[in-house]
Amino acid sequence: MECEWLHIHDAIESEMADSVSVDMEAISSPPEEHVVRTRYGCVSVAVYGDQEKPALITYPDLALNYVSCFQGLLFCPEACSLLLHNFCIYHISPPGHELGAAAIDPDGPILSADDLADEIAEVLNYFGQSAVMCMGVTAGAYILALFAVKYRHRVLGLILVSPLCKAPSWTEWLYNKVMSNLLYFYGMCGVVKEILLKRYFSKEVRGSDYLPVSDIIQACQRSLDERQSLNVWRFLEAINGRHDISEGLRKLHCRSLIFVGDMSPFHSEALHMASKLDRRLSALVEVQACGSMVTEEQPHAMLTPLEYFLMGYGLYRPSKLSVSPRSPLSPTCISPELYSPESMGLKLKPIKTRISVEM
Repeated sequence: MECEWLHIHDAIESEMADSVSVDMEAISSPPEEHVVRTRYGCVSVAVYGDQEKPALITYPDLALNYVSCFQGLLFCPEACSLLLHNFCIYHISPPGHELGAAAIDPDGPILSADDLADEIAEVLNYFGQSAVMCMGVTAGAYILALFAVKYRHRVLGLILVSPLCKAPSWTEWLYNKVMSNLLYFYGMCGVVKEILLKRYFSKEVRGSDYLPVSDIIQACQRSLDERQSLNVWRFLEAINGRHDISEGLRKLHCRSLIFVGDMSPFHSEALHMASKLDRRLSALVEVQACGSMVTEEQPHAMLTPLEYFLMGYGLYRPSKLSVSPRSPLSPTCISPELYSPESMGLKLKPIKTRISVEM
């Protein structure tokens, strides 16, 4: 058992080595690593923060884990203080996507998207959490949205990045099938990594013959090299077999905040999802010159919308300049004008905001 934890610790250090080091007490200590047994198999959960606080669960995109999908956001000092001041963060990994994961038994059942959503409910039961805030990226956003549809009473709010909600189009289904076959027969080869990088990032970040490859891409490539290809294949099969949850979204009563990069291949999906949510309880933030993974490519663009979103729950970010916290706003006190880029102080930031809040 000791060797297993050393292996996980080494994997964490390896993946974080490519990141900018930020001196923050909140993330200075490693997370508590838990392995939760469910009827669907074992689930790895990394826990950051005080478990007496409300819970925020995260779920990453395909072939990623909490380090490669959310470290950009959590290494932003303001976002880290906002989230960890208010929540204990439970990073849930898709099966076999955790740091240092071994290959899943090939004879084991392939879980569906519904199985993965039900698995989250069992994880929450293990930690004694009745209702949680959710944050997911693309495939992970679909799993959390599906979880919200199936367990409405257990979701306080949704923070979704480049989310999916419809069944795959024929084009996406075929594209995923090609990637699935490559993963199955050739592993995490160069073609698969290129497909995944296009899924995550904008062209500017990926580089070209005339632009150097950015550090974030190099770090992501090394992270992908460490994934077990058949584990990724299993998650891809689940996502490629997903069903349309558009009608279920209409019945949600929790607040929702959607981020999407305007260069994301899932941009139209995010717009469709926003149109299905209750207009009075949801907001859409489009980040310009950004791909799908806003959490890594432009995490600072998420900060102010997150602050206003969480103010609706009476939550706030502690200010070092003031002894007393800012007065939290009640959900009914947030004016739609507050979401405009000008009021957010985002005139110089590559962000535009679509709001469908009716007061």
